[in-house]
Amino acid sequence: MNEDVQLGLCTPTEDMKYFYRNGLKDELLFVHYGHGVIETIFGEMAFRPGDYIVIPIGTTYRIRLEGESNHRFLVLESNSRIETPKRYRNEYGQLLEHSPFNERDIRTPEKLNTYVEKGDYEVIVNIDNELTSFKYEYHPFDVVGWDGYLFPWILNIDDFEPITGSIHQPPPVHQTFSGHNFVVCSFVPRLFDYHPEAIPAPYAHSNVNSDEVLYYVEGNFMSRKGVDEGSFTLHPSGIPHGPHPGTIEASIGKKETHELAVMVDTFRPLRVTNFALSFEDSSYMDSWNE
Repeated sequence: MNEDVQLGLCTPTEDMKYFYRNGLKDELLFVHYGHGVIETIFGEMAFRPGDYIVIPIGTTYRIRLEGESNHRFLVLESNSRIETPKRYRNEYGQLLEHSPFNERDIRTPEKLNTYVEKGDYEVIVNIDNELTSFKYEYHPFDVVGWDGYLFPWILNIDDFEPITGSIHQPPPVHQTFSGHNFVVCSFVPRLFDYHPEAIPAPYAHSNVNSDEVLYYVEGNFMSRKGVDEGSFTLHPSGIPHGPHPGTIEASIGKKETHELAVMVDTFRPLRVTNFALSFEDSSYMDSWNE
């Protein structure tokens, strides 16, 4: 976490009886596992694995889980608006044709249910990372309609069209969302560099302007050893990192990758919470040793 963004994992349970309002933050949920419906004051949207759910500031919502499978979300809370990359939009705000996704891939609220019953309804409001509980006599979704350009929406990572080239493409080509002092990127199955002398594995590098967080979703992570589905890696600004020993040689001649991962680059240093440190793999730094 830092002044601009907080991120972490959430494993929701069936006992989600309260409503939660993200008072002063935009929120981005990446659905790793599970299906369900997100209920909002703007209507309902069904979600599935791979969905990015964008919840704008001030939205009252509840997550309704479906099925008996495990549910796991990557959660990002932003103190600024979460939006599509500016370089992929025209002067009218529309996504351009060379964007890795477009408006046809975006899902918006499907139906609006109006609840008029009375009862005892609790709304949890997050203001400046402090939770406040409100009790309402009427259902929070006592809504008959809405107007405006502020509403939640969903994009599935499988609809992100990768940008490839004959030589290695830098990480900004994977950018999916942006906020103040951070970006979110999607690494999806794609063709490797197709120059005859290209080496598919990315080169060793240092992020001199950002901290780099990777969340591994599924597939074969060809540049890393010792990471599994659900692993987090954090490479702070200025610390060199790159492919593990042997992965560069092993990548030669490979035509494509089937990895799936979400990356968050923050342009202010991240602070790791004590709770997160309790899950640290202390041997990770030694994984570059032969």
